[in-house]
Amino acid sequence: MQPKKNIVHLPVYQPGKPIEEVKRELGLTEVIKLASNENPFGCSEKAKEAIASEIANTSLYPDGGAVELTAALAEHLGVEPNQIIFGAGSDEVILMISRAYFEAGDETVMASHTFPQYKHNAEIEGAVCIEVPLQDGTHDLEAMLEAITERTKVVWICNPNNPTGTMVTHEQIEAFMKKAPSNVLVVLDEAYAEYNTTSEYPDGFRLLKTYPNLILLRTFSKIYGLASLRIGYGVGHPDVIRSINQVREPFNTSRFGQAAALAAVKDQAFIDRCREENAAGIRYLTGEFARMGLSYYPAHGNFIMVDVKRSAADVFNGLLRQGFIVRGGHQLDFPTKIRVTVGSQEQNEKFIRALENVLAEIGVEA
Repeated sequence: MQPKKNIVHLPVYQPGKPIEEVKRELGLTEVIKLASNENPFGCSEKAKEAIASEIANTSLYPDGGAVELTAALAEHLGVEPNQIIFGAGSDEVILMISRAYFEAGDETVMASHTFPQYKHNAEIEGAVCIEVPLQDGTHDLEAMLEAITERTKVVWICNPNNPTGTMVTHEQIEAFMKKAPSNVLVVLDEAYAEYNTTSEYPDGFRLLKTYPNLILLRTFSKIYGLASLRIGYGVGHPDVIRSINQVREPFNTSRFGQAAALAAVKDQAFIDRCREENAAGIRYLTGEFARMGLSYYPAHGNFIMVDVKRSAADVFNGLLRQGFIVRGGHQLDFPTKIRVTVGSQEQNEKFIRALENVLAEIGVEA
């Protein structure tokens, strides 16, 4: 049996190492995972209660249209219900966009180092990926505009960018949208938007009112702490959402995911606390990195990419032996950098002690 020719070269996504596997391999009793940008504070207690209440309905299919959740989220975001589509994580919305818009030979523009699922799903559909180098770890929007041709269908902008954590501003995005062709769909992936603490972050919902070729992606996996339930969403013009809905699988989000997300949206006090704790964690970690003489990209999500000035693989493995799972830059084409999720204060302090030990063991590379 022969698979599609355009998928045989595709890599399989490699998630962060599981905690249980590291404990078993290295004989550790405590392992702290700071690799997958999960919320160290879990999820809202109200969401937990909603999950528990759904156990009695396990035998029933979910609401295929997620009607109740859609109405609540639309009210929270200030948009219309027909502007929202849900997926099994925002990853599935990326998949659906690719399925809905790409034909073989179409082009798509993205940054050279960004969330890999844009390229992965585009190539599955036979699209040609045009990758524009980052500029100091940030999207080069002017160069991305120049890369657009008559064959371009979709442009992907991850903001904050994963894995670098950098941000483009509202002014920059608005200037980009003014120049981008109206027949090109611009995907603004805002998986970490709720962690924002700066007034310069784009107001995508305002831009949606002017630019029907814009779609925003959000998720309940990050600050909402519902990663295991796989539920994310896109917000765009009703015509765009209708097209994506035409390729959506039935019952693509679970009863548990919908119930938990509905309760989570109604508990914004939890989100506010997580945002504050994350901002404090960024201040602590970047302060410690500066003390240690390590440079880092500005962090606008719940993770930081720091230059450890040594082999990222060596630092990754050294931290692993000390019970810390981070994302090694050697896996991301950043050979001397690591990406670390902001944890609780206790986790952050333990991580810094472990990092100092590892860096001392390795020494500075020539």
